[in-house]
Amino acid sequence: MRRLAAAVVLVLAVSGCGARVATKTTTTPPPPRLPRTFAQTWAQQADAVAAALAAGDTCAAQTVANLLRAEVVQAVNARRIPAALQEQLLGVVNDIPDRIVCVPPPGNGPGHDKHGKHGGDHGGGGD
Repeated sequence: MRRLAAAVVLVLAVSGCGARVATKTTTTPPPPRLPRTFAQTWAQQADAVAAALAAGDTCAAQTVANLLRAEVVQAVNARRIPAALQEQLLGVVNDIPDRIVCVPPPGNGPGHDKHGKHGGDHGGGGD
């Protein structure tokens, strides 16, 4: 999972760094760049996914990964991402949430109160 989050960060860093490589010919167009605001925001979200996974909080990781995916899809649909970057970026952000399995901590499921007791009526009188 860390490799997936690292892949997102790498894609975002390369796409949004804004650095230009000097070339000998001036006819080569500059490579497409991811808008800086997207690159920064999405890199922070990818870092949050990686941190949550490292902490063992798979549910938080999946939530942030789904948010990242939704934001990337929205930006692509709004035509704010260069076409040359769309396929690779979408491939990575679509893959990450699907590979994370949310496993809630024990005792936090439905029917448990803060004392670890199951809900419901267990005992006495009835109809």
